Parts: sequence; structure tokens; C-alpha cells
Amino acid sequence: MAPADNDPFNLGLEDAESFTVGAVDPWRASAPPALEPTLGGFEDPLAPRAPAQAESAPSSVPDSRGSEAVIPRVTLHAFCARTETAAVLEQAAKDRRMARATTVVRMGGLAAAVDLYQDQPTPSLVMVESLDDAQRLLHHLDALAEVCDAGTKVVVIGQANDIALYRELMRRGVSEYLTPPLSALSVIRAIADLYADPSAPFVGRQVAFVGAKGGVGASTLAHNFAWTMSERLQTATVLADLDLAFGTAGLDFNQDPVQGVFDALSQPDRLDPVLMDRMMVRCGDRLSLFAAPATLDDDYEIGADAFDEVTHRIRAAAPYVVLDLPHIWSAWTRRVLLGSDELVVVATPDLASLRNAKNIIDLVRAARPNDAPPRLVLNQVGVPGRPEIPVKDFGEALGVEPSLVLLFDPKPYGLAANNGQMLAEIAPRSKAAEGIEQLARLISRREPPSPPKASLLSALFKKS
Repeated sequence: MAPADNDPFNLGLEDAESFTVGAVDPWRASAPPALEPTLGGFEDPLAPRAPAQAESAPSSVPDSRGSEAVIPRVTLHAFCARTETAAVLEQAAKDRRMARATTVVRMGGLAAAVDLYQDQPTPSLVMVESLDDAQRLLHHLDALAEVCDAGTKVVVIGQANDIALYRELMRRGVSEYLTPPLSALSVIRAIADLYADPSAPFVGRQVAFVGAKGGVGASTLAHNFAWTMSERLQTATVLADLDLAFGTAGLDFNQDPVQGVFDALSQPDRLDPVLMDRMMVRCGDRLSLFAAPATLDDDYEIGADAFDEVTHRIRAAAPYVVLDLPHIWSAWTRRVLLGSDELVVVATPDLASLRNAKNIIDLVRAARPNDAPPRLVLNQVGVPGRPEIPVKDFGEALGVEPSLVLLFDPKPYGLAANNGQMLAEIAPRSKAAEGIEQLARLISRREPPSPPKASLLSALFKKS
């Protein structure tokens, strides 16, 4: 497994590249053991810390990849000395990963925190900014320690990028020290590190495909994308067909499983790895399918919490989870869209698709200001005799350059659908198959493994 698969901080926020078919981490140095009791209620300085990585002060230059770990239900009080810092922390508080945390941002810096907690308890996390020199900073910090409750974590934002100061802060029980420049993602990542649980289950990346309207080919692309991830890029992948009434994943993979995603949604609390394995069907060495029942025997009235729980548990099963979303709008589709690591919006070059795609992209951008925008795939481009919006104009109207443009080519799609196969199996050299593989490389940041080199001995046998 590539390191990227195991990285819980893998957000995919790097600059998106397009193609057409046609904070450095806050440094977590090991502090020397305290030689004397620490003051107040800061966390225990003798608690194990990550080993030192470099003999330099911590840096808070934001990483392009933030923390994908969701911040737990904690209360954070932040005391800022600069309006710029307050703006960054308020932006971080609105991030989807901070939805469970309660955040209060105040001005006044470290001194204001000392005054406030003279007569009220401290929350689980206090973040304080100081513009003072090292000696005065430590003086105020000692005063804060005297009024802090046991178990309160303290993060200090200072100005000096000084290893000696950093070590002294760690010796006093400070949880983390950050220096400008700060970004919302670097702050979120620092908080996530404080509450990281080494025993927590692995969390894979969730890639959701949604059509701007019905019939644009989003399901076909989602299924082929999942197959390409498993077969071409050779990474374990789970495909979940969430179109419960009309899903086509079972047909596309020529499978008719007895159980599937509806059974999981009906009993989310019981979905352990053993039951999950029983409900999924294997479609290859690395691809597992959570098929939809695709019948009208039920109204499928399932709450958003059930979808949340099931998708969260599925993410522990493989490095990549591909969700095929139906073209409906409900509380659960909204929540799944906003909670996915990557969102792929599939559209055709017409006015209805343009309007709907813009609505989806604008919604996601507003709700996830610290994430990369959704990826746009323009499908079925160049239908003979059909007036179309030019690709360039379509992308400019959305403010998103298409990551993939697929020309209208119905023959391989029809053959693949009727045979229960993928495009790369029917027409491996087709533009569509090549484009989907490029999209898989772009999203996963992986390259297909190199074929093994033929040995000299085997070459001699061939000649003989």
C-alpha cells in the first residue's frame, strides 16, 4: 500500500490539473522531561510525545494537505492578539472538520485569557496568541497555568521561531506552539494532532460521483473509475451504489448479490467488518461492491444519520471508497456530498446541466471554503445534430476547468453495459477508457505499477 493511502491527512488540496480526452506540519519535537513539577493544570509534560524530527523551531507554514481527521466534540477558546489571527481561527471554526467542536474567538491575547479564567473553569482546549518577547510570554503563561483546570490543553501562537523557547514551552506542559504564517488548515491539523487516536481505525478516501441531471452517465463513470482504481492502479477499492431503487452497479459488473448496501443501511449499528464482508460481493482481487437492491419493493425512507454511519464504516474497509449517488436531493445526499474527500460532478454540455452543476458547485464551495472545488467531467460531448454549449464557455460559467472531457461514442458504452463489463475490458484503447484512467491518476495521485522486466534467461528461451 502506498503511503498516501495510510495518510489520514490526505486532503487532495494540491493544485488540480486538468486533461481532456480530446503548513509544513507543525513540528512535533520531543521535549526533555521536566525536572520540576509544572504549574497549574496544563497536560502532563511527561506524557509520551512524537520523536524529534529536526533541530529547529516549529513552523506553521500551511501544508496543502490538511487533516482529514474530524475534530471531536471539544470546546475551544481562542484569545488572539492580532485581527489577522482571529480571522484565520474563525475561518477554521467554519470548516467541515470542525463541525463537532464549539469554538469561541476573542481578542486580547494571553493576558485576556489569564483574566477570564480567574473566576470560571477552562475549556478542553485553550489557544492563546502573544506578541511579547520570550521572557514576558513565559511569565503570562505561568499565570495562565495557575488558573487552568487539569486536562486542559494549551496551544500557544507566538512570534519567535526559536527552538529554545519551544522546548521551554513543552517543558511547561504546552501542547503545541505555532508561529505565523497561519492558515485555517494548519490550525485544524494542529488541533487534530492533539486528539489523534493511534488505535482509531484506518479511514480511506471517499470519492463521490453525482450527475448534474439524470442520464449524464455519472453511474457509468463511477463504476469504471472504481474498476480502474482496482485493476489499473492496483489499489483496494469499494464501490457503493447508493441509488437504492434504480442502481445499475450489479448489472454493470454482472452480479446479483443477495445482500447489499440497503441491508447495511437498515442496520448500521451492526455493521462490523465480518457483516460488511458478507454483504459485499467481490468483483476482482481488489474491488468490492456494495450493490443496490434496484427494486421497488420498499420506499427506502432512510435517515441521513444511517448514511453517515454506513459510509464512515465502509471507509475503514479500503484505501478508496467510490460512491455512486443518485440524482435526487435530500438531507443525506447533501451530507454525503459535503463529507466526501473528492466530489466529481458529471454534466453534459446543455443548459440544464450547466444550471444544476453550478448550483452543486456553488453549494459545495460555500460549505467547504478550505477544500479544493469539485471536479467537473463533461460527458457526451459532440452528439451529432445537438446544439451544445462550448466546453470553454461551460467551464468559465462554473469557474471550474473541466478535469475530463469525454466525446460522444455510444458503441463501447453500449457493448460494455450489455455484456456486464467495463469500458477498458471492451475497448482498452478507446479515448473513454484512457480518460477515465487519467482521472483516476489525477484523483489518487498514483501511477500504474511498471510491468516486470523480462529476464535475460526468458529472452533466450523465446529466441530458441
